[in-house]
Amino acid sequence: MEINSVSKLFFLFGLAWFIGFFQLIQCSVTYDRKAIIINGQRRILFSGSIHYPRSTPEMWEDLIQKAKDGGLDVVETYIFWNVHEPSAGNVLHFSLPCTSYTLLLFSFSDSVFNFFPLRWFQYNFEGRYDLVRFIKTIQKAGLYAHIRIGPYVCAEWNFGGFPVWLKYVPGISFRTDNEPFKRAMQRFTEKIVGLMKSENLFESQGGPIILSQIENEYGVQSKLFGAAGYNYMSWAAKMAVDLGTGVPWVMCKEEDAPDPVINTCNGFYCDTFSPNKPYKPTIWTEAWSGWFTEFGGPIHQRPVEDLAFAVARFIQKGGSFINYYMYHGGTNFGRTAGGPFISTSYDYDAPLDEYGLIRQPKYGHLKELHRAIKMSERALVSSDPIVTSLGSFQQAHVYSSESGDCAAFLSNYDTKSAARVLFNNMHYNLPPWSISILPDCRNVVFNTAKVGVQTTQMEMLPTNADMLSWESYDEDITSLDDSSTITAPGLLEQINVTRDTSDYLWYITSVEIGQSESFLRGGELPTLIVQSTGHAVHVFINGQLSGSAFGTRENRRFTYIGKVNLQAGTNRIALLSVAVGLPNVGGHFETWNTGILGPVALHGLDQGKWDLSWQKWTYQVGLKGEAMNLVSTNGFSSVEWIRGSLAAQKQQPLTWHKAYFDAPEGDEPLALDMEGMGKGQIWINGQSIGRYWTAYASGNCNGCNYAGGYRPPKCQLGCGQPTQKWYHVPRSWLKPTQNLLVIFEELGGDPSGISLVKRSVTSVCADVSEYHPTIKNWHIESYGKSEELHRPKVHLRCSQGQTISSIKFASFGTPLGTCGTYQQGTCHASTSYDILEKKCIGKQRCAVTISNSNFGKDPCPNVLKRLSVEAICASNPTTNWGG
Repeated sequence: MEINSVSKLFFLFGLAWFIGFFQLIQCSVTYDRKAIIINGQRRILFSGSIHYPRSTPEMWEDLIQKAKDGGLDVVETYIFWNVHEPSAGNVLHFSLPCTSYTLLLFSFSDSVFNFFPLRWFQYNFEGRYDLVRFIKTIQKAGLYAHIRIGPYVCAEWNFGGFPVWLKYVPGISFRTDNEPFKRAMQRFTEKIVGLMKSENLFESQGGPIILSQIENEYGVQSKLFGAAGYNYMSWAAKMAVDLGTGVPWVMCKEEDAPDPVINTCNGFYCDTFSPNKPYKPTIWTEAWSGWFTEFGGPIHQRPVEDLAFAVARFIQKGGSFINYYMYHGGTNFGRTAGGPFISTSYDYDAPLDEYGLIRQPKYGHLKELHRAIKMSERALVSSDPIVTSLGSFQQAHVYSSESGDCAAFLSNYDTKSAARVLFNNMHYNLPPWSISILPDCRNVVFNTAKVGVQTTQMEMLPTNADMLSWESYDEDITSLDDSSTITAPGLLEQINVTRDTSDYLWYITSVEIGQSESFLRGGELPTLIVQSTGHAVHVFINGQLSGSAFGTRENRRFTYIGKVNLQAGTNRIALLSVAVGLPNVGGHFETWNTGILGPVALHGLDQGKWDLSWQKWTYQVGLKGEAMNLVSTNGFSSVEWIRGSLAAQKQQPLTWHKAYFDAPEGDEPLALDMEGMGKGQIWINGQSIGRYWTAYASGNCNGCNYAGGYRPPKCQLGCGQPTQKWYHVPRSWLKPTQNLLVIFEELGGDPSGISLVKRSVTSVCADVSEYHPTIKNWHIESYGKSEELHRPKVHLRCSQGQTISSIKFASFGTPLGTCGTYQQGTCHASTSYDILEKKCIGKQRCAVTISNSNFGKDPCPNVLKRLSVEAICASNPTTNWGG
């Protein structure tokens, strides 16, 4: 080869390297005091939490696309340690020439963690836990990702995301300056970061991940632990940064986060938050879109007017990154719900509901908010606001850039009264507890309290899926499986015995009752008192249910008190202790107790009180039906099932029920209606839907006003109804025919009442005034000339596969009420129904302009009018598009 050719070759290699290096340094994420900087550009970023284990892989693409369509830039998720590493020191298999060896790692000692390489620990990243697939789905949609590794997550998740085996590492103490914990935590953090790096998923590698979080809401714990807490937090921050991801790390609710880690805010409001250094951006990692639900509690709703107000207020104060927690809450499948007592539904009143359907008006109103703020982005990231008082409770925040951009926020903090303010020589009307956004410092394109998008009414409708041939099997409680029992003096802590392999632990003992006891001759029955540290207990005397008792999330400890029908001779007392999710938050919650720790005592005997706490107890982990795998067809042959009508009528405690059903037609999300049952667990085709419990909700459901500070006791629904009666059934878990449904019922219920329902839009509503702000009016110079304005419109849209079949209500004038309860006011255009029916009937979506010319003669001159509509949606094989 000629020298010239060699030179050309080296030149091409050098050019290729330079181009690659140039591209690499362009894929960078940094920050300054104003914002996260991506590839040299400051960004206002909207993010939403979507947790991959709380949905199915088949749902991910649709969820993420809806997030993008809703105006999000980023998808955030926690990383759940316990699902990825459910056991430590599993079976290790390796090969040498001519020989293969299998090694069992029983020890959790420090030497195990020091000796064995990372690759020898077994992990699960399959199915709902396929983290790489989830991040790549985000990347495919063109969005960024924020991974919150923790590895403590809280999240109302079982044990806060920690694997239970971690509790039993010798010498361990969670989340403090403790070497066994730090080694285990670092190993998992390195595993996740290494996995992301191996797939080139950090933005520094050209991937979507722009932020990572280490630890989680540690500030309160740090203060409690003192120096040990501060040392641990500082160590965790340095450990994370040293991993070299090329993207910033954050710590939420951690005032002392050391450089370069960014401390961030979580809460319903974060407008008063400032980072701990003036050169860090203002980030809101959890803007709570609603609140979680606990069995026995009401459903919490957060009005979108207030959520939008909180976000706009954060932005107007200089915030630049907001993550909605949750954007899609999803479902706590299996036994993943923590708390304890957190419901299987993790809907969270999020913009995308538990089933992945768009929740209106929350989704649409936030989408318009995002558009309005993005219009103001150049000004927002270029300067600090100039704040001007416009009244006692009113302010203007004005941002401007050197290039001439100007954006303003006009706020009214009064919770009761609207205000008319003067700004830039123009008058603006501000509803109470609202912020108007003016991307050009002149035209209002959005007001947080004026909702112009539709409200969607959802219902659970019957399907054509019948539960066929119910069969039942009574859990055997009269005998023990000696191979799986433990006998010991005294009462043992439940999780120490079960290792959380089952919700259930039997505590069994016996008492001898003499013939001379007075209660045997007609006296008052003795009383059994059982004190438990949580969470529920079912008491069986000689094989018969004597009673049950339950704790609550606020009071896990409870006492069972009940009369017991003992007989002369030997009496068997069997206490079934039931866990309802392990704790997920609190100081050193790894030390908290679960189960029956006593005292357990009999009162009312002739000899007085009889303390049973320290006599011999026999323990059996789990149910026999679990051990026989009755949730699968593989375990059916081992028991005698009761068939036919007798099974459907059974309402006995501790009973297994099974039936088959065919998948219903259509593609609507599905759920099981379990209102007729008591408490237990559900499986479909061997996969766990989760825990069910027909616990009735207590709370205060006396109306809701969006104005004023939001807290969970405000805006509650469902009081006096079951907290959760519908349980999500992913369609991807179903076969066309012969789907197996298995129920384990603890209390007794009629399984014949169980039905499969579909979640569907039944009606859509809209309520828009004739001067509603519209983005189309941005940059109209002659704002005061109403004829030049783009008139607002009512937009109605049914789900795909549906059309508008009828108009239930329509009124242009001064209608009253809300969606579902609209009524005509004193002013009403008689053409209202005709106009709506003409433009909307038979179409999937339609739009109607709000103006006098559209409805004929002005029904009430000089009065601000609105158009309120409720339209019925119905399934239709043909879909027409209207405008």
